[in-house]
Amino acid sequence: MTVPALGLGTFRLKDDVVIASVKNALELGYRAIDTAQIYDNEAAVGQAIEENGVARDKLYITTKIWTGDLSKDRLILSLKESLQKLRTDHVDLTLIHWPSPGGAVSVKESLGALLEAKAQGLTREIGISNFTIALMQQAIDAVGVDNIATNQIELSPYLQNRKVVEWAQARGVHITSYMTLAYGNALKDETIIRIAQKHNATPAQVILSWAMALGYSVIPSSTKRQNLKSNLDALTLTLDADDMKAIAALERNERLVSPDGLAPDWD
Repeated sequence: MTVPALGLGTFRLKDDVVIASVKNALELGYRAIDTAQIYDNEAAVGQAIEENGVARDKLYITTKIWTGDLSKDRLILSLKESLQKLRTDHVDLTLIHWPSPGGAVSVKESLGALLEAKAQGLTREIGISNFTIALMQQAIDAVGVDNIATNQIELSPYLQNRKVVEWAQARGVHITSYMTLAYGNALKDETIIRIAQKHNATPAQVILSWAMALGYSVIPSSTKRQNLKSNLDALTLTLDADDMKAIAALERNERLVSPDGLAPDWD
């Protein structure tokens, strides 16, 4: 199993909105869906998948364990609750959504519980999210790098997170980028727009193609069918070396997601 290059994100989408988004995405050819316990939309996502009718073995479903359920006593129980909502007997990837605030639950304990969930067939792969270099090292020490499918981190043209990426890739830890479009801010960037015009593409396609060219998986979300289709077409867009260099120069360490009480000490 490997994390698909492009999937559908569902952050901030709920109820009928997320049902429509997932159904449209599946009809268009998406096969990877990313959700999380804290999104409060797993049941709606599960309903959309079931009603769409795509065979389960064709899908790659990701969910994430919230911080209150990271202990060995709670993690597997909470994952089973997620599976019930998602109407499936397993997910393809389960992530620790955020490291335990203040280290209340150790990385070793959480990853150990995830590894047990994998052994029980509840999840095919396990991984981490919002982990710094130090936390990634703890994860590797706990379960071995081969058991870490990805580290899902905020990453965009404005926050390229090179220190974390280079450390991870040097050790074989795959990177999944979230907030790749920088809440849409990067879509208005003059450099991105110029590259898009050059390739007769959309700014979103350019940014997603850039991220995938660097080896990252991406999980953009949208409520509009046209945008969902357009984002999927980023898979066939190839940027040249000049394009990649121009986007690399947009780095400005502009982090958009750093919630008080949750965020670790970023690298």
